[in-house]
Amino acid sequence: MYEHSAPASWRIALPHSAAAVPVARALVRTALADIEHAADSDTAELLTAELVANAVEHTSGDDPIELVVELRSGGCQVEVHDPDPCPPGSLTRPDPAGPPDPWQEHGRGLLLIRALSSSCGHRPTESGKAVWFTLPALPRPRPA
Repeated sequence: MYEHSAPASWRIALPHSAAAVPVARALVRTALADIEHAADSDTAELLTAELVANAVEHTSGDDPIELVVELRSGGCQVEVHDPDPCPPGSLTRPDPAGPPDPWQEHGRGLLLIRALSSSCGHRPTESGKAVWFTLPALPRPRPA
C-alpha cells in the first residue's frame, strides 16, 4: 500500500444500460483498494450504484454515462455525468412529499446518498449534469 497524497482520478464511459452498475461498482472498489486512508469501499460502491442506476433510469437516449472517481487526501469524490440537464429530484433537500413508501421498490437512492455521504450535490456540465457525493477517508487497520 502507498500513502496517498496527491489526488488521483479515474474516468470511464459506461453504457446507458443496467450493465453499467456492476462495472461502476468494480471501478470504485479497485480505485479504493490499495489506498492507505481510503473511504469506506462498501458505502462508496452502494452510493455509486445508486447514482449510475438513477442516471440510466431517468435519462433517455444511448449517450454513455461517465463515471469519475477522484481520490483525495481527505477521502474520495464520485461523480456520475449524464446527458440530462435537469437536476435530480431531492438530492440535496428532503422530498417535500415525505419519506419514501417502505413497500415501494424505488425512491430510496437519493435518500441513501444524502444520509451516507459527507456531502453531495449536482452541477451543470457542457453536455448535461454531474451528480456527485464525497466520503471521508477512513484509516485502515494495520496487519498484526
